[in-house]
Amino acid sequence: MRLYLRQWGEGPLVVCLHGVTSFGGRFRHLAQERLSDFRVLAPDLRGHGRSGFEPPWSIATMVDDLLETLPDEPAVWLGHSYGGRLVLDVAARAPERVERAVLLDPALQLLPHVALDMAELTCDDVSFASPKEAIQYRIDSGRFFHTPPEFFEEDAREHLEAGPDGRLRFRFCRSAVVTAWSDMATPPPPAPLVATLLVLGAKSWLVLDAQVERLQERLGDKLRVVSVPGGHTVFWDAFDETAEAVEAFLPAA
Repeated sequence: MRLYLRQWGEGPLVVCLHGVTSFGGRFRHLAQERLSDFRVLAPDLRGHGRSGFEPPWSIATMVDDLLETLPDEPAVWLGHSYGGRLVLDVAARAPERVERAVLLDPALQLLPHVALDMAELTCDDVSFASPKEAIQYRIDSGRFFHTPPEFFEEDAREHLEAGPDGRLRFRFCRSAVVTAWSDMATPPPPAPLVATLLVLGAKSWLVLDAQVERLQERLGDKLRVVSVPGGHTVFWDAFDETAEAVEAFLPAA
């Protein structure tokens, strides 16, 4: 499947992969404000945003979509959450395409009971009467700590759509997301042997210490680990700190 693709800037290629229930537009601030010397491409994954929703929704299919949609050239691959897991799978399939890796609180392998809980929550039909109600839902979820209000507002403008009942819902396929939670409970391929930046949210529960240790054992001095304030969505909760870490890690444009 050819994915819906956003592009910002010109220069060396940086590919940004979002997490489940999200969309590529969330990387706009990072691309325009901090990576203006790069060509940043951010697809909406299958089952998300403005890309097609049709199955299958497996990791293998997601990788097929990415390799079909994106330029066949070396790039820095940046992934948040599920997107971080996909970076490893892309590298396993096409190692020549991954020049460097940036993993933002990546969902490398979830414990089975965690994946089950998240999949069950995804089955709930969450809808809103207004964008304001959707923003308050995000705030009340307890998953965000220091996110600027304008990030929530932009997300509501870009990522909500009205259903046949007139209610607003975030633009993603629940079946695709449930499948992704299941896939995130499977073992990942080994991390690519390239320079890698791992950004961890100080209040996030997602990345286990043992997973960080395995990355350190495999990558050695190729791995740089940075902890930033806030929770799982590090490029919202700690935008400046995350952006500074990414800027310092990327090669000069």
